[in-house]
Amino acid sequence: MTPSPGPGAGDVSPSGAPGPAEPATAASSLKAAPPGSGGAVLRCEDLRKRFGTRQAVDGISFEIARGETYGLLGPNGAGKTTTISMVCGILARDGGTVVVDGKPLDVGTTSAKAAIGLVPQDLAIYPDLTARENLVFFGRLYGLGGRDLAARADEVLDVVDLADRARERTEHYSGGMKRRLNIAVGLLHRPRLLVLDEPTVGVDPQSRNAILTSVEALSAQGMGILYTTHYMEEAERLCARVGIIDEGRIIAEGTRRELVALVGGLDKISLAATGDIKAAAAEVRALEGVREVTPHEGGLDLLVVEARRLLPRVLEAVSRDGVSVRSVEVVEPDLEAVFLHLTGKALRD
Repeated sequence: MTPSPGPGAGDVSPSGAPGPAEPATAASSLKAAPPGSGGAVLRCEDLRKRFGTRQAVDGISFEIARGETYGLLGPNGAGKTTTISMVCGILARDGGTVVVDGKPLDVGTTSAKAAIGLVPQDLAIYPDLTARENLVFFGRLYGLGGRDLAARADEVLDVVDLADRARERTEHYSGGMKRRLNIAVGLLHRPRLLVLDEPTVGVDPQSRNAILTSVEALSAQGMGILYTTHYMEEAERLCARVGIIDEGRIIAEGTRRELVALVGGLDKISLAATGDIKAAAAEVRALEGVREVTPHEGGLDLLVVEARRLLPRVLEAVSRDGVSVRSVEVVEPDLEAVFLHLTGKALRD
């Protein structure tokens, strides 16, 4: 049996997205409109929330620029879901401010909520409707209609690579296809900020890659994205910046390179080479950014800062001594190591 819709203006729609107060206007482009104030599409300051004696969120602040994908990472129980609920105006906060697209947001506000597309971890689509029928249903809740809604449904189906399955009932969809349709629902009203709460949980590798590709495209087109995941490789691939949250606080924030620097991580370059290895080692030791050089019978191992930037100079230096390089391997410290160092926990704990 299909559940009844029933959200009012400013409530959360069955898709999990905050419902708009005013009808949205459809257009032909997927690009998000420019944010209303400066470059930040989301600005949160000093968010706080307590449940009884437990301080679930304790002074969280961050912002997301237009076209930026920001990863919020933390172990289970760290405060991610509570933070997202306050950002989207679903849960009342005890303190702090949220500004979306230049508009202050609270539980009772509506215009700021209309700028958010929330894609929850729990699926919220109707199994007895086709993909297109689901999109038409939710689109009407957003105030879309007629040819504009039909065109918009086609656009978002293309984004999530479901255009060829649009007329199939979703009860026959795989788990990955359902998650992709969930994202399409969140995109219907052209949000300035897209909130994706673990969108790849339980999906097959093909659907997972399709979701990540779609997120990359949306970010490139100017949409701000708040992304949570339990898969560190997704954060490595998608997120320009990452905030690591633990026990209700952001304990570290920055680019991957900045976070790795917090724990003193260096990149490793391994060269398999033949020739005068000793002379080549002396050459590369003189390069700025090289911290350690270990020559061996099969080549050189180097510990360096920013290997990808330094690698061309390393190869140029060793070639001056007639060394022939057969292969190169670059190993960079990853976010998993940083996360474990800062929290003492694995991301999936």
